[in-house]
Amino acid sequence: MVRERTSLLYPQRKITNPKDAADLFHQFIGDCDREVFCIMTLDTKNQPTALHEVSSGTLNASLVHPRETFKLAILANAASIIGCHNHPSGDPTPSPEDVEITERIRDAGSLMGIDLLDHIVLGEGNFISLKERGLM
Repeated sequence: MVRERTSLLYPQRKITNPKDAADLFHQFIGDCDREVFCIMTLDTKNQPTALHEVSSGTLNASLVHPRETFKLAILANAASIIGCHNHPSGDPTPSPEDVEITERIRDAGSLMGIDLLDHIVLGEGNFISLKERGLM
């Protein structure tokens, strides 16, 4: 494994707000035609170390479980994670299921010492941060 100082895809190398995370996720899953749930693993300085696709679902659903989510985070030696999924409909309004899985992932991460910093829902050209909305 080689640690790069900068990335062509993400030159500022630090996540400072939800928009930074949403912009980075949008490059990878913004145009997907089905729901995809991903995590960004971060080091102790909130620098992204990896992006992982946890689950790819259907037009309006994606099966997400904390087990698979944190397997990737542990293997990446993450200090924290940010979750993200897209809504192919274009409307980023979080569903009750989105809020429920966010709480499950947050609680599981708390037990392992890996913080869930945010859950971003991407829509068509916009996003919603569950943390900013007070939903996590």
